[in-house]
Amino acid sequence: MATKAAPRRTRRGYLPSPAELKRLKLSPEVAWYLVDRGIPLPDCPPKWKTPEPGELLKSARFDPERVDRVLKAFGLLRHTKGQWAGRPLTPDPWQVAYVIAPVFGWIKRNRAGRWVRVITDLYVDVPRKNGKSTLCGGLGIYLTAADGEGGAEVIAAATTKEQAGYVFGPIKQLCEHSPALKPHAKSLAQKIIHKASKSTFSVVSSVAESLHGGNIHGGIIDELHIHKTGDLVEAIETGTGSREQPLIVIITTADDGRPNTIYARKRQRIEELARRVIRHPATYGVIWGAEESDDPFVMATWKKANPGFGISPTHEYLEKKAAEARQDPVALGSFLRLHLGLRTKQTTRYISLSDWDGAAALIEEQDLEGRACHGGLDLSNVEDITALCWLFPARDSGLIEAIWRFWLPEDRLRDLSKRTAGAAEVWVREGWLKLTPGNVIDNDAILHQIDKDARRFRVQTIGYDRWGATDVVRRLGDGGLTCVPISQGAASLNDPLKNLLRVIKAGLFQQGGHPVMRWMVDNLATVATADGLVKPDKKNSGDKIDGVSALVNAMKEVMDAEAAAAPPATAPAAAAGGTRDLWRPSSRLNI
Repeated sequence: MATKAAPRRTRRGYLPSPAELKRLKLSPEVAWYLVDRGIPLPDCPPKWKTPEPGELLKSARFDPERVDRVLKAFGLLRHTKGQWAGRPLTPDPWQVAYVIAPVFGWIKRNRAGRWVRVITDLYVDVPRKNGKSTLCGGLGIYLTAADGEGGAEVIAAATTKEQAGYVFGPIKQLCEHSPALKPHAKSLAQKIIHKASKSTFSVVSSVAESLHGGNIHGGIIDELHIHKTGDLVEAIETGTGSREQPLIVIITTADDGRPNTIYARKRQRIEELARRVIRHPATYGVIWGAEESDDPFVMATWKKANPGFGISPTHEYLEKKAAEARQDPVALGSFLRLHLGLRTKQTTRYISLSDWDGAAALIEEQDLEGRACHGGLDLSNVEDITALCWLFPARDSGLIEAIWRFWLPEDRLRDLSKRTAGAAEVWVREGWLKLTPGNVIDNDAILHQIDKDARRFRVQTIGYDRWGATDVVRRLGDGGLTCVPISQGAASLNDPLKNLLRVIKAGLFQQGGHPVMRWMVDNLATVATADGLVKPDKKNSGDKIDGVSALVNAMKEVMDAEAAAAPPATAPAAAAGGTRDLWRPSSRLNI
């Protein structure tokens, strides 16, 4: 029977304390299930874990019997290789705790009133030799033969025909070597058929193959990082529309840190969900890996990154690989990525979310009326987000307050919503993001807002990236605003970016908790020159950072104005100049 709140005691003992559950990253419901069923609590929490549906949905319930059914089905299968050949396919405790129980245990009522799984997308990122292929095989067979879905179409994605064989082979062997399944399943060269339900499991290596059925119940994507494009993965994900409780499973090792790949996009989304930047109850993911600061040659690091440590991979195996990595720089890179889960070229996060959230004090715009401010404008290409930032420095206290405006062409909302797990639509509804009609940005909307703001605030200057800003800047200048072109090189942006980090850490920055900006700060990557200068790196950032660019442009204007207003060393303090109101009537904007 499904339950919402797990009791503190089970038939076999008490649950760990809340502090211990937090350390292990276990929900009370899953911990209760493990203790009640006599499954040891794993001591290998993932580096990243997204919230379980019970945290996000009041309507979600945890059904232990559904998890029992999956484990029973696994137990009817048999290992086919190595020392475990012929033995039941019993999932490891960590696989139950962090994958099987959360995915199959959480249910909700659908519109028809039937209880169905909440989670439809599963992402597991774990180093090699931790039983990925076996887990993939067990899940694929369960979805095909034991999930209660008539005519289920379950497919696995491969990048080539050759890789298709590597994916399909182990699953076919599981089917053929399991006495309980063999009478009920027919194994063909490229397909497995479950006779009673007329369900099938097959491997596809092209978009056309994946669309042939168009009624997918389950998808298995092994080693996401080898997919050069996202076409096949996205085709599988969009082929589940007519199923009540489909499940797309991605199980992979880390990539080498290349940006803008299908792996990078998926991983970025899971990390955003884990940090609660965005919310999506139907997506669940876990990522294991060491920290870059960890010593790669000690056992504690190996255990942290490998939840199956001691069984698979064995201590001896990792000891051998570590010894090779000590002697060979090439082997070291592979060891870090494949066995410690480190994206070896991953950019370092410049502003941590914890620091940014610490500056999220509430800002009332009416309290800013009449105050001097400097603006930063980032006009992206005509089909994307445009950002405007106003910074209000207080000379007496050194505090800087920030507000933002964001615009997006209406026709681009669907794509942005997909990339943000639906958050973009919430931003629009709540007024954080403004839409302009059509598929290109409407410059008039930007000019109207600046006109409105300039009537409320004493706008001093607006710094802008000269690329693509010609029309808007010309019309602002005609209206009387001082617009300052800012080179987007490191020589210009280094000081304002570093000053931004300084004031955030010093508690001298307030940003109002703007959700679009929080998403962009989380996306931010930086690039450094040989002499240590840094700047925002749009190319290698996880997604859009237009608001950060606007902020840095505005910060440069604030710093330049402070430098210009500072009195010469020989002049009395009274010689310092004040701020000026540069605004002229908006009729000159031609809007």
